[in-house]
Amino acid sequence: MLDNFVIGMLSKIVNQKQGRRILARQLDKYIYKSFVTDCPDTLPAVQEKKYQYLSAILHTAVKNIDRGYISKKVIKNLIEVFVKNAIMQNNQENLQSEANFKEKYGIEPPAFFVLSPTQRCNLSCIGCYASSNAETATYLPYPIVEKILRENHDVFGSRFMTISGGEPFMYRDRQTGQTLLDLFEEFNDTFFLVYTNGTLITKELAKRLEDLGNVTPAISVEGYEEQTDERRGKGVYKRILHTMENLREAGVPFGISITSTSKNADILLTDEFYDYYFEELGVSYMWQFQLMPIGRADELLTLMVQPEQRIELFKKWEYMLEEKKYPLADFWNSGVLSNGCIAYGRAGGYLYIDWNGNIMPCVFVPYYVDNVYDLYNNGKTITDALFSKFMINGRKWQDEYGYAHRDHPDNWLLPCSIRDHYENFRRSILTEDAKPEDDAAAKILHDDEYYKTLSEYDKKLEELTLPIWRKEYLGWAAKDKEGRPEEKKEEVLEAV
Repeated sequence: MLDNFVIGMLSKIVNQKQGRRILARQLDKYIYKSFVTDCPDTLPAVQEKKYQYLSAILHTAVKNIDRGYISKKVIKNLIEVFVKNAIMQNNQENLQSEANFKEKYGIEPPAFFVLSPTQRCNLSCIGCYASSNAETATYLPYPIVEKILRENHDVFGSRFMTISGGEPFMYRDRQTGQTLLDLFEEFNDTFFLVYTNGTLITKELAKRLEDLGNVTPAISVEGYEEQTDERRGKGVYKRILHTMENLREAGVPFGISITSTSKNADILLTDEFYDYYFEELGVSYMWQFQLMPIGRADELLTLMVQPEQRIELFKKWEYMLEEKKYPLADFWNSGVLSNGCIAYGRAGGYLYIDWNGNIMPCVFVPYYVDNVYDLYNNGKTITDALFSKFMINGRKWQDEYGYAHRDHPDNWLLPCSIRDHYENFRRSILTEDAKPEDDAAAKILHDDEYYKTLSEYDKKLEELTLPIWRKEYLGWAAKDKEGRPEEKKEEVLEAV
């Protein structure tokens, strides 16, 4: 739906300061027409949310360009690498790779990898699995990382990659000395989203990121200074603020990443929180990840965002997009933006590879069948991991739940295969040959209380979200108080 018109408009928006706002409004109208008016194969309300998100990105980008927070050098690369290559895939090489993949394997390739190349970190955050021991922390050698990127680039035809950790900016191959900066430079037509604790980006590193122009850091916070320092260590938040200053001065767009829990949900329900980061600190986007508990059931009960809080956070997300125009995405409450779950190597989705080389369906699904070392040693590729029964089961569920019938999907307000549908995950997706990533993931498979608690949590969420899904997205009414039957789904969908 997006084409060269968008590229031309974006270039004009950057270079014509006087008419920037008018041009942005024209582009905004074009995006609406492309995503809502001219897109009949997906629910209109779903497409409306996608438009609102893109509109918020455009609105925030223009604001930060006006404030001098994004340099022209970076903007030029953002348009060429991120918009043209990664989003629009307006590149013959990309399209040919995708076509070859589909012809050979019968499915469309994933859109990207999430890669954690190192377990090493310079912090010791409460409850984190990363390691502050440089000698014992596990990492993927640079040639393996390079090979993973090459498959993403050449075989999948992808020009996007997410890097996580550990702390990514601590990654260094012990033999060659190569770092992620070498990777960013080598794959200069790929756009990288890097999740970082934000303490290592000096003025010099920020300038290097500007020169590269294909990297955006997403900095982890827990709320404000008090909440962040409580988990990450005293003084960490001030270092984060200094890093943000470095990035603003260099003109490198950055975002923040926050884990939603029952403890900080009250902060995330205030307008002031979002105003502070978007207006005062100049962030360009925000990711929220609701805590996915892998551990004891009592921890699950106390730390998970509770069902009622999740509904309030959903309403806050809608408000932030519609009224504030802040590009905020919650990987559970914003499931409509991605047409549901994006795990299991789905078309438009991804796979997760950790520092041990284990290939998992998702960052939040800690089980795997294949490992990159084993595959490479046996003359195979990561593509072969897509065809384990585990991955196939996950994609089958995604299709049945709505991805294969996007004009009338099931409840995408509960998009997650493991957290929102735990009973089904254990019954129909997880296979006997799937191995747990760590001891905690192994223990919950035999924890009856965990199973019961998460199952009850899902039932409560279904009860709370289904009326919203029917009313706001499907447009059909639930039973009224007198018990009259629901309207026929097919008739209402026809009307919609």
